[in-house]
Amino acid sequence: MCAAKSHEKPNIVLSVLQNKCPRCRRGKLYKFNNPYHLRTFMKMNERCPVCGQPLDMEPGFYYGTNMVSYTIAVLIVALTFILWWIFIGFSLSDSRFFIWMLSACVLLVLLQPPLMRLSRTIWLAFFVPYSPNWDKGDIVEPERVNKDQAHNW
Repeated sequence: MCAAKSHEKPNIVLSVLQNKCPRCRRGKLYKFNNPYHLRTFMKMNERCPVCGQPLDMEPGFYYGTNMVSYTIAVLIVALTFILWWIFIGFSLSDSRFFIWMLSACVLLVLLQPPLMRLSRTIWLAFFVPYSPNWDKGDIVEPERVNKDQAHNW
């Protein structure tokens, strides 16, 4: 919480893609950078290291990320379908459609860890808005906190 405040507002798209705190758009949400280290890839900081925003909002808060993750997965599949159709094409006389389906499935499996992080970051950004006065301590405090259920998502 001792970072120097710059007066420029960070870009929301870049801060979401980099998994930054939605309130200050500067602090890291996750303790570890590697999304493919499967034991630690979803471990979040309790609070933003820059502005102090609590990141565990309430019990079950992050269960809503499944809707965001599903939407992103559908968009990826639709994009691969369109790109495959434009560059390779589909035919009933060979197995190009099934090759596309297999490649889309493999792509989604490989992208799953970063997509899980991204969907959690987007979900948090829905509920914690950017604050130009983040350095003055205007924190969005959680409504309900149950320490017994902390990190139980």
